[in-house]
Amino acid sequence: MKSCLYQGHVFHARHEPKRHAFRYSVFSLLLDLDELDFISARSRVFGVNKTALLSFRERDHGNGTTNGLKSWVISELHAAGIETSGVSIRVLCYPRILGYVFNPLTVYYCFAKTGELIATLHEVHNTFNEKHTYILPIENSAKQMATKVMHVSPFTEMTSRYQFEYGTPNEKVHLVIRLYTNDELILSTSFAGTRHEMSDRALLATFFRYPLMTLKIISAIHFEAFRLWHKGVPLVARVVMPEKITASYVTPQKKEGRP
Repeated sequence: MKSCLYQGHVFHARHEPKRHAFRYSVFSLLLDLDELDFISARSRVFGVNKTALLSFRERDHGNGTTNGLKSWVISELHAAGIETSGVSIRVLCYPRILGYVFNPLTVYYCFAKTGELIATLHEVHNTFNEKHTYILPIENSAKQMATKVMHVSPFTEMTSRYQFEYGTPNEKVHLVIRLYTNDELILSTSFAGTRHEMSDRALLATFFRYPLMTLKIISAIHFEAFRLWHKGVPLVARVVMPEKITASYVTPQKKEGRP
């Protein structure tokens, strides 16, 4: 199977206007969207679009529909002008644990039929039930830039830009996001993990190693926000999104020899 799980750590460092950092142990799933039915049918621990100890529900992602997450990704790639013939898609996210999940970030890795990584989608969720996806083609650099669109933290300005640094997930996964305001690095976050097979035995062991992880994630978000407020970091007013689910696109550059 291409699907697997990654055990590792999330690291977050704020550089301005106050220094603040934390590190948490977490695990994530990497799910090939073409394998969802197979995974769900063979597992007693993990379920797709149904109740289970650990589960993945398509309605938590994309446009919020119960089925058809791959179709939604393909439509977003089309909107960005990215070729989708024979595309395969793998989703890096937290699972529901005992029915609950909050995914600050879901990453979709989109591969051409040749196996080449051609695009990523970075789906950002905030605590106001809003969701914005940045659709980014893979160009010549391992770093992608996008203008911040959605209010995420009460301590960061909207006039900022994200830098997404990607790598193809294999035996290791490493994802880095940096936020810049006026070319000044404000904060950086990363997830680094090691690959494990996605068997019932491995999933059970991971469940007991990271008990109630998804509840800890939402609790940690509020706890770290309190620490920042206590340090005197000024609050930024929330900008309400016009819609709950939005997206922005970086269109691929025209390559030499192509129209």
